Amino acid sequence: MTDDQSQPLISEISKHSLDPRAESPQRRSKIAKVNDDNIAVEVVEEEEQKESVTRPMNPNPRLQRYLIAIEYIGTRFAGAQQQTNCRTVVGVLEEAFQKFVGQPVSIFCSSRTDAGVHALSNVCHVDVERISKRKPGEVLPPHEPLVVQRAVNHFLQKNGGDIMVIDIRRVPADFHARYKAQERTYFYRLLSGPEWASSFEKDRAWHVPESLDLPAMQKACNVLVGRHDFSSFRAAACQANSPIRTLEELNVTEVVSTPYFPSISERLRSNSVMEDPTVSLGSDTDHSHTSLTSNEGKSDGTNGEACQDFGLRRKHRCFVVTARARSFLYHQVRLLVGVLKAVGAGDLTVPDVKRILEAKSITAASPMAPACGLYLGHVKYDLPPDS
Repeated sequence: MTDDQSQPLISEISKHSLDPRAESPQRRSKIAKVNDDNIAVEVVEEEEQKESVTRPMNPNPRLQRYLIAIEYIGTRFAGAQQQTNCRTVVGVLEEAFQKFVGQPVSIFCSSRTDAGVHALSNVCHVDVERISKRKPGEVLPPHEPLVVQRAVNHFLQKNGGDIMVIDIRRVPADFHARYKAQERTYFYRLLSGPEWASSFEKDRAWHVPESLDLPAMQKACNVLVGRHDFSSFRAAACQANSPIRTLEELNVTEVVSTPYFPSISERLRSNSVMEDPTVSLGSDTDHSHTSLTSNEGKSDGTNGEACQDFGLRRKHRCFVVTARARSFLYHQVRLLVGVLKAVGAGDLTVPDVKRILEAKSITAASPMAPACGLYLGHVKYDLPPDS
């Protein structure tokens, strides 16, 4: 999850002013682990207005600001934000950029995900000054974005390969990855079934042995979506000015469990299509309905046919919870998923969810879902033309 601190934006001309560790003399310690999404809309707008008045449009024309989208495996990091003596997303990314440009840089993330939380696309910005290596002091035109992406990924692959730049573009000097974000989308993966979770799913999803009731979870989502006081879904360490948030979207979808490999019947159907293109796969191509809820070809082991199926793993049902909003409270999504799971397992009812929401107390909520199933999926911006 993410959790914003409502601190004024600062001048970003020098390395010191760019350093996230220098944003505030009262910056919290590593243990506090604040994240990046709990700023009230009013505070964001107020800070942006102050910034537009006090900061020049281009504080240093020698610097080029890049907006970069990154993916990473959260279990390999102690969170996104820079921390002393810990391997973090920002720390590894800054190291790769420094190796590329030959001087220190500072990375600012749109969302400071916690340890164990993954990102399909987190967004950061960085200022880069391209200085000639042959003629020290000579400033050259900025690198093309693709050159930056390839070079930085080269160094990232040498440092574990668990983070990668997936997109990059130039933006104006006053474009801020955190404060310009209009919306954030999170996904949470749940695996349901009594079988042990696959080794390939380790630290990638929350495995629950219970069978989950999808319609009941959807009804619970309808109670939670919209603008509410989410105090019951706000961790104690949250420093948001207000617990009120607008949840634009909250739903649960059953999907194909990954990694996915075709069954015997699916391979036969595929071969039939290749032999006769007029044959249609029809609705069976939607594997989310058949492949997860049944164990096609599995035998009870009472006859010789079971020999063909020996060693085939039984599939889990896989559910994805999607939560979309401009900003979230600290641990809000994981607390929401904890309640939805309890509803799906039959431990809570839909009226219970309404009661928990109206209680406005974290003590009313179900246990929080673990970090391993949470993914920051997308950060939305109104992007200016590529500068």
